[in-house]
Amino acid sequence: MPSPPTLRATPLVAPTASRPPGAWRWPCLLLSAWLAGCASLPSEVARPVSSALANPAQTRLGQLVAARAATAGTRNDSGFALVGSGELAFTSRMTLIKAAQKTLDLQYYAIFADDTTERLFDALREAAGRGVRIRILLDDFNTSGKNAQVLKLAFEPNFEVRLFNPLPGGRGSMMLRILSNLKDAARLQRRMHNKIFVADNAVAMTGGRNLGETYFGQGTGTNFIDIDVLASGRIARELSSSFDQYWNNPLAYPVQSLMTAQEIEALKPLANPAQAGSPTPANGINPTTTARTSTSPSGITSTLPALPDTTDLRLLTWTWAPAALLVDKPSKIAADADSVDDTQDTAVDGLLQLMTQAKTEVLIVSPYFVPGARMMRQFAELRQRGVRVRVLTNSLASNDAPAAHVGYARYREALLAMGIELYEMRAEQQGSISNFGLAAGSTGGSSGGSRASLHAKVVVVDQRLLVVGSMNLDLRSQLQNSEVAIVIRKRALAAEATRMIEPALSNGAWHVELADGQLLWRAPQGSGLQDSSIEPDASLGLKLMLKLIAPFAPDEML
Repeated sequence: MPSPPTLRATPLVAPTASRPPGAWRWPCLLLSAWLAGCASLPSEVARPVSSALANPAQTRLGQLVAARAATAGTRNDSGFALVGSGELAFTSRMTLIKAAQKTLDLQYYAIFADDTTERLFDALREAAGRGVRIRILLDDFNTSGKNAQVLKLAFEPNFEVRLFNPLPGGRGSMMLRILSNLKDAARLQRRMHNKIFVADNAVAMTGGRNLGETYFGQGTGTNFIDIDVLASGRIARELSSSFDQYWNNPLAYPVQSLMTAQEIEALKPLANPAQAGSPTPANGINPTTTARTSTSPSGITSTLPALPDTTDLRLLTWTWAPAALLVDKPSKIAADADSVDDTQDTAVDGLLQLMTQAKTEVLIVSPYFVPGARMMRQFAELRQRGVRVRVLTNSLASNDAPAAHVGYARYREALLAMGIELYEMRAEQQGSISNFGLAAGSTGGSSGGSRASLHAKVVVVDQRLLVVGSMNLDLRSQLQNSEVAIVIRKRALAAEATRMIEPALSNGAWHVELADGQLLWRAPQGSGLQDSSIEPDASLGLKLMLKLIAPFAPDEML
């Protein structure tokens, strides 16, 4: 995440080329930031209260869920399907949009402007055109520059868009937004990190993915390896209920209270020379298309399926199981959260409580892994009881937020000394790998870049409990961000998730060990690489940064 320099979630895409500002321009930029810092949020804001669809059983999706439950002959009221493929994650969302008859609710930390999200927007516009009510709740941090274009949907029929915990000031530059809000750094750091996609209050998706090409395996440089879960029935309705709590919260501001359509349009980047000959509608909105392919500067062409019908929810294998929702209250990231509601249990607290009940093993997948003192005590207690603990996280080279690696590195030797098994994702993968369950060297999955960055947040306990959600095992997720996750009690799903993750452990990650008191990175099987005694694949600059930042950065800020 690019962030207030410590937030993390920006996908690893090539930055837009630009000339650095000359020396005479820096005073102007700082003055602009100071003036913007004087801005404030509106005090009188109309927030019409709305809620999820009351009777999903009257929709096709609701009827599909009921029929599948009846066919399964189950007493469980929630069904699930794991999604480890970037392409399946995209087409599943497109299918939900196409199938929705009444409502679509989207809650995300970030929606990045690119070809894949424009295809999603086109599908959403088509749904709105047939009368579907669409609510989009978006954390405000990443809504600057071209990424502000999603906000234009707020001015289209049947769309409502709200920004959670908005930042006052301009949106032309991410850096200026950060500078202009440093006076309120504590609030700047508190972000809504939830990821929820619900159709007709009947079928939902949640997990680690934001919306953008690198989350769907279409990035030209690095793609995120992630896992979602499709959920239906009662648990989907509980996700909708949590969405409503955030949507109707005073921290959620309708876009119209913060910006006009003209202000958003002014942030639109200039057209590519190659597109100069293409007509642009007066409202700046691209016409709906059934298929959209794009060729990157590197010559890689997107191969996302042209039609959402390629993923038919009726063809998925649904597993019915007992489940519970872990979700933070919106008050967790209120301005006075530390003084007013610091005793509430968080989603991460609930996850840690589940982990302490392990009897045989815990498998953790967390891209940002900064345990902190409390979690270290829990790990020590698990190891004393003979519980096996394996952790898959990012290496320094694969981490899209290298500063987060600083916090993890502080605990690495202590974790290894107590018997925790550590695996660090290798950044340079052979072939295209954007899907869990693909070994390095596989040519399945994405046609995008071959670099990998771990982004999934998954925990498997005793091969019977599976947790999939938005939170990392770090102090930022525990103390500052709001998060959501689903806990599923089903051995079949826990085993399926483990089968997805195991190839990454054996073929796509460095196995970190202590050898004679020194760190040693064992090369992935079949990689042809040599073991390393220093951070593998990482540049000298990254290694120097690790040493320079380490003494000064507190865990909760990483």
